[in-house]
Amino acid sequence: MRIISGQFKGKKILQPKDKNTRPLKDLTKESIFNIINHSNKFKINIDDSYVLDLFSGVGSFGIDCLSRGVKKVIFVENYEKVIPILKRNLLNLKSKNNYKILEKDIYNENLFFNLETKFDIIFLDPPYKDKYLYELLNKIKNNKLLNKNGIIIIHRHKSEQDLIPSDFKIIEEKKYGISKIIFTTYLN
Repeated sequence: MRIISGQFKGKKILQPKDKNTRPLKDLTKESIFNIINHSNKFKINIDDSYVLDLFSGVGSFGIDCLSRGVKKVIFVENYEKVIPILKRNLLNLKSKNNYKILEKDIYNENLFFNLETKFDIIFLDPPYKDKYLYELLNKIKNNKLLNKNGIIIIHRHKSEQDLIPSDFKIIEEKKYGISKIIFTTYLN
């Protein structure tokens, strides 16, 4: 797996040896960025974006955001076997410190309350077996984490039938192999 574009294009992203982490495939990641950059359904300028990478794993999505020049990425991960790899991947960039790693449980009530910024892109990549997406989306909305024109990108198994809260709208949904990507935002 490699960084697909930007300042660090081609740099290798280290992966875990265990099977509990499922890094985002390069093709899927590239498709996400193509949709963000070229769809008229979004008003996102990557260069000016603040990104929240939830269930960040080895950091594949957030690192590609850094490579593309975003303002800041906050990585949230609590799986102890993947955190050292995430840290190594970020150190390998030898870049400015426009990122922060929170080694926290995403379901901790105080996590979102303590974030000091709103985000233009929130990337959610929970384990396929995770059944709390509905509650997590509600927490994101209740804590007002998304900027006005911001988007939430959800990576799930293509057969998963998650409930999305009624005050969210699905903007686009795409399938890639065994994955599906859902682009959503709050209803105005």
